[in-house]
Amino acid sequence: MPRTLAPVTEERGQRPSQGRRRAERLLGGAAEPAAPRPARPASEAPPAVRRAALVVAVEAAGLAVLALVLLYLTFASTPESTGRALAEVVYVGFFAVLLGAAAVGLWRVSGWARGPVIVLQILLGLFGYYSAFEWGGAFVGIPILALVGLELYLLATPEARLAFHDR
Repeated sequence: MPRTLAPVTEERGQRPSQGRRRAERLLGGAAEPAAPRPARPASEAPPAVRRAALVVAVEAAGLAVLALVLLYLTFASTPESTGRALAEVVYVGFFAVLLGAAAVGLWRVSGWARGPVIVLQILLGLFGYYSAFEWGGAFVGIPILALVGLELYLLATPEARLAFHDR
């Protein structure tokens, strides 16, 4: 007749509750389940904040496309320094992901999202200024400056400031 094995959690010669009581004495009992989180009031975002989130999403998509183009150019050509070229791709990709997350945060009127968006708009504004007036690439710099100006305007409207002030 085949011999049945005891389950792994039971020790031989003990009932299941004895092993569990010993573990509770040595290690402490199980924690009580956490209290359910209170329902977060779903506040409707003002139109200016929704538009700002859409502008940030467009910028994030543009940066993602730029990262892919830079990655292609890194492998299709011979850069002076492959490490620097890949670092550029990583930086642009990181900013694209950060702006994408911030766009979702703005859409939900999350308090953390406004600061990173403003900082990245300042950085994009500097890049747009350099592109338009120093580098001579007005076809790149002027649209970037227009998007940055629109974004900063939308976040500075009274309804947008009040939406984040209540948070």
